[in-house]
Amino acid sequence: MGFILMIIVGGLIGWLAGVILSRDIPGGKVGNVIAGLIGSAIGGSLLGDLGPVVGGVAIIPALVGSIILILVLSFILKAIRK
Repeated sequence: MGFILMIIVGGLIGWLAGVILSRDIPGGKVGNVIAGLIGSAIGGSLLGDLGPVVGGVAIIPALVGSIILILVLSFILKAIRK
């Protein structure tokens, strides 16, 4: 049950990061989950376990990491398209 909750929280965090940045995440719902989970790893290494933890995911670092990931991914994809 913990793994499923972690995937759900990762998807919500990835979606929220996309909404905050007003950018689409490549891959749709699967991209949201991936951005949330990778973002939680990035944010966890930068900020640790800051803030509330839901489903094994620290919310604030995961959101910050997801925003960083989406920005970097957007710049890379924009550079490739040119």
